[in-house]
Amino acid sequence: MSEFTIHHHVSELITLLGVRSSDPIGEEVYTEKLLKSRTPYVTTQVSSSQAKKKIAESSNTPIEFLAKYDELKGKNVRDLDPLVYLLSKLCEEKETKQFLSKNAHEKAEQEGMTLMPHSKVTGQLPTAGTKMTEEELSEIKDILLKQAKVVENPSSDFLTKVMRDKQITRKVNIPQQPDWLFKRPYLTLDFMTIGDSTANENIVALGTMPTHYQEQAVLDDLLLLMRGIDGKYVIPRPLAESYAPREFLIDQSLDASVQELVKRILPLCSNYSTVVMFIKEKSSFEYGLVNHALSQAMETLIKDYLVLVAQLEQQMKLGQLTLQKLCFYLQPTMRILEILASIANSINRGKCIGGAVLSLLHEKTASMIGDGKSSELCLYLTQTACVPYMEIVEKWIYRGIILDPYSEFLVEENQTINKEKLQEDYNDAYWEKHYSVFQERIPVFLEQVADKILNTGKYLNVVRQCGRDVKCPFAEELVYTVKERRYYDQIERAYSYASRLLLTLLLEEKELMARLKSIKHYFLLDKGDFIVQFMDMTEVEMNLNIDDILPSRLESLLELALRTSTANVDTFKDDLRVDLLPFDLTTQLLQILAIDSKTEKEYRRDPTEIHLSGIESFSFDYVVKWPMSLVLSRKALTRYQILFRHLFYCKHVERQLCNVWIGNKQTKLYTISRSHCYSSAFALRQRMLNFIQNFEYYMMFEVIEPNWHTFQQNMSKVSNVDDVLALHGDFLDSCLKDCMLTSTELLRIVHKLQVVCILFSNYLQRVSQTITVESEMERLRDSSLQSSKSNRERKEDFQMKKTAAKIVSEHIDKVLADASFEEAILGFDKDFSRLLLELLDKIMDENNKTYEHKLFNIIYRLDFNGFYTEKLEAMSAERALKDHSFISESSAHSSASSGSLPTSFTTQHPEGARYVPGQYKGRKGSVPGSEK
Repeated sequence: MSEFTIHHHVSELITLLGVRSSDPIGEEVYTEKLLKSRTPYVTTQVSSSQAKKKIAESSNTPIEFLAKYDELKGKNVRDLDPLVYLLSKLCEEKETKQFLSKNAHEKAEQEGMTLMPHSKVTGQLPTAGTKMTEEELSEIKDILLKQAKVVENPSSDFLTKVMRDKQITRKVNIPQQPDWLFKRPYLTLDFMTIGDSTANENIVALGTMPTHYQEQAVLDDLLLLMRGIDGKYVIPRPLAESYAPREFLIDQSLDASVQELVKRILPLCSNYSTVVMFIKEKSSFEYGLVNHALSQAMETLIKDYLVLVAQLEQQMKLGQLTLQKLCFYLQPTMRILEILASIANSINRGKCIGGAVLSLLHEKTASMIGDGKSSELCLYLTQTACVPYMEIVEKWIYRGIILDPYSEFLVEENQTINKEKLQEDYNDAYWEKHYSVFQERIPVFLEQVADKILNTGKYLNVVRQCGRDVKCPFAEELVYTVKERRYYDQIERAYSYASRLLLTLLLEEKELMARLKSIKHYFLLDKGDFIVQFMDMTEVEMNLNIDDILPSRLESLLELALRTSTANVDTFKDDLRVDLLPFDLTTQLLQILAIDSKTEKEYRRDPTEIHLSGIESFSFDYVVKWPMSLVLSRKALTRYQILFRHLFYCKHVERQLCNVWIGNKQTKLYTISRSHCYSSAFALRQRMLNFIQNFEYYMMFEVIEPNWHTFQQNMSKVSNVDDVLALHGDFLDSCLKDCMLTSTELLRIVHKLQVVCILFSNYLQRVSQTITVESEMERLRDSSLQSSKSNRERKEDFQMKKTAAKIVSEHIDKVLADASFEEAILGFDKDFSRLLLELLDKIMDENNKTYEHKLFNIIYRLDFNGFYTEKLEAMSAERALKDHSFISESSAHSSASSGSLPTSFTTQHPEGARYVPGQYKGRKGSVPGSEK
């Protein structure tokens, strides 16, 4: 059972018990304890018997419990003994029993239901014709209404169980049988009881005959009954139900001693009837190859049995057979037919097919170990029934082919999921669901290797779909034995060969690692010169609206950037494509993270309402062919795209800030009287640039590169494709998590910081646009006329430049003197400072919750000199003060109080106040900075 399944069951149990709100621990802790403390349960007859006895002793209805247990055991219900063992352990826990009883009564009272059994409810009803008063009638009405409510409002678990237990229709093509097979009822070895069996008037009652003649007459009847033919004095009765034991009518005038001997032999005839009826029924196509093989084995034994009956008839004709001798001769045969009938009844009751039949036979064989002859018989039946099943297993683990015409094999193929969808659907369902294990079809003796059987065939199937003929050099016939070690070793060798074959195909022939490195070059910005060159070439297109961009032009520019950079040496560069997505990164991630949550609808937006630029919608895509699409499925490529879009947008923000820096360099050529206003913009730009560059460095060199190095090391040790898929998934998940792309709160803050940086860059570039235009005109004029001018003209030009510089300086002073400029810069400063402190505080809080300190690296880089620590300490002191006032003052005052994060770097904080991450959190309604 996987960790996810255990977590789901624990969560469901907490919900059913109604303790979710009062439980301080949570399902994660319980799941972790269960995973650490679980041990495999080994079923033995002794442990099952003791557990059953313990439950019966503590039950109010032990007889009903034992009867239900025997009924389920006869149907070969899986996991019955482990469940009974668990219930027996619960019987020892008095506190648990009291809690469950109290919880059940509380829920029943809340729902207006009753926990009284149906039998007791119906037992309270008066007999027909009884006179009742109105009060008695009202009481009975209330009881029946409560009971009806229990039936009419079944729990979700009850409905789930009903749907799970609903018989699944098997996907089989059953050949049509000829009509004459059903029109000829006498084509059977069983008794024919058509209509009422009336006694022949010419038959003389046995009581009128001497004892010797009675014995001879009954002996003749018994030999007929042993072959399924009606006798004269002993007559079979019609069956009350399909699989009921056959009963017989005996002439009551028969001598008592002879009658007792007859009764000893009649169970043999009843078991014979059960077995031949089973053989006839299970030989039909719809019951599968395993039942066909078992029926054939039983038919072989029945043939030997009929030979014995013929020999007994010969003895009777020679006058050498008596009832005593007949009983003696039939003793071994009675035991054989008893076992055969028991197996037939168990299969019929459980409606077993395929692996379920083999499980039942295996348990029967194991239970007969103390009886040599019976054990040998059961082993013969099990081995014979296993032959067709093992042949299917052999074809699967040696060639990767499923030849299962009657849907009996433990591996089921889902033909609706094909490999072409790996590049379309956002999941890797092909590898997980195209071939899956069907639990009900797993024989007990193959349960431990079921996953290896599944994976072995899957590996070979992938190789076959690549056009290769698979021939396993270790192919041997699988034969059932009580000791499972033999075929376990055969399956292990086949698994090792298949996993090695597919790994060789992927890693060597298809060059998996080289292709993953190629994807890393582009999606994770490993090729620096390529991405810079590509962004330079596509700068104009990226600023356009998504509807105005021509994908073909982007493809051409991508091709040019690939050919003119170091990426030109990459063998797989031609598989890179451009993609324009209809949503930005933040919307996409918030939708993914909010799936199945209450906030999912909040992030659902109509794509037509979103006006995206090229930079917001752009992403790379990659062409992957089979079998590489197993590893690089659409799900994996989507995660690569998310990482790329995050890194690409950060790179875009850095370029915008660098453009501001270039514009700032131009202002140094002019004399500005109010330079202190522009200096604050310079300082803010530098802080933004410092943040975005350190953030990029952290993602590239402290997240992606270490994870990639670990991934490469682990890939050198893999033994199968499942390990490759797991390692690749872990690499991508680690990168997404450490790049803060899996936390909605961190993602929001980072996105807001990027937006502030972009808005600031756009604002300053608009302000400095005049300076840039003027300087470019002067530069072009100088470059074109410098050589043709005289000294006098040069002096005049110099004087004009000086005048122009003075005019530009006055223009800049006028801009800076405007109060809106200073207010805008101050507003950007406050927003950036607030968000950055909020980010650092949230990172500290996340690390304290998860005890994972990877994100501390970004704090060390952004706060290398402790500059922000002082502000965080001030925030902590302010929260402590608010928390104290919240507790001491009235609720009205607490609702009116509000706080805000420090908005500038001149905030003072009390002496001795130290920042403790996550210790003081703003309460609902007074979240710091909520007014923002």
